[in-house]
Amino acid sequence: MSTINTITYVVHILCVIAILSLLAHQWNKNPRKLNPGVLHAGLTALIAGLAMVGMFTTVHPDEVLNHTKIGIKLLVLITILIIGYRNVKKPVLATNIWLLLIGLTTTNVLIASFWH
Repeated sequence: MSTINTITYVVHILCVIAILSLLAHQWNKNPRKLNPGVLHAGLTALIAGLAMVGMFTTVHPDEVLNHTKIGIKLLVLITILIIGYRNVKKPVLATNIWLLLIGLTTTNVLIASFWH
C-alpha cells in the first residue's frame, strides 16, 4: 500500500507542476488562452489527492490526518477547476483570471508545503 501511496503522491505533484507550467507558458502570449491541459491536470491531481486521503490511515496508522488542511486544499482546487471550466472555451483568457489561477495554484502549493 505504501508503494501505491508513493505513486499517487508523485502523480499529484506532477499534476500541480503541470498546472503551473501550462499557466506560465501563457506568459508572453497575446491573447492568452487557457490550455485544456490545466483542467486535465487539475482533475488528475484531485483524484490522486482523494486516493491519498483514502489510504492515509492504512499507510500512516500512527498519524492523524489534518482535515482542515485537506478541506481548504480541496476548496482551492475545486475553485481552480470551476474557473477553468468557465474559461476554457473562451477565445481570450483575461489577465486577471490568469493571475487568479496562478495565485490559487501557488496558494495550494504553499498550504501543502508549510502547513503541518
